[in-house]
Amino acid sequence: MPRLDKAVKEQINALDVATLREIVTKLASKEKMVYDFVLTNYLDKETGETDLLQAAKVDLDYLFWKGYKGFSEQLRMANMLSACIKRINEFTKVSGNKFHEAELLMYVLEVPFSMPKNSFGTCFTQFDYKVGLLVKRLITLVTKKLHEDYRLDYAEKLNEYLRRLHQTSNHINMIYNLPEKI
Repeated sequence: MPRLDKAVKEQINALDVATLREIVTKLASKEKMVYDFVLTNYLDKETGETDLLQAAKVDLDYLFWKGYKGFSEQLRMANMLSACIKRINEFTKVSGNKFHEAELLMYVLEVPFSMPKNSFGTCFTQFDYKVGLLVKRLITLVTKKLHEDYRLDYAEKLNEYLRRLHQTSNHINMIYNLPEKI
């Protein structure tokens, strides 16, 4: 993404309102992210963000059931988690709401942790690593970005996820470096 220097900012500020409206209309019709941003932040402030969250959950549901390439179930799940992370990042760029981001992360983490315990700790470490990254991202959100009250809401589930990861995948450095509890 290009950085705007001072001269470009001054030129943009000098544009008239009609030209700016035309630019926003063109961008919103071509880029979904711009459309979502304008909708949630300017046109539908009351329900736009929750609608965007629900649309993200529908997209994640589709990604859960979509077929992925991979030699084993763990590799297919790792590819699914990569696609889910990409969708959550798109949501975060538009919304910026950390609570909703944490909600989406928990929504995605329910899938790998609903699998049997022997799914973790196999020779296909990409799956364990992706799950660990999601847990680490959620821990960072809960402990540093959200209010302390939310920590209590997430602590039980996160501690269970951490316990299970440490039991099965402690041989991966990133998981080994995760805390035992939050």
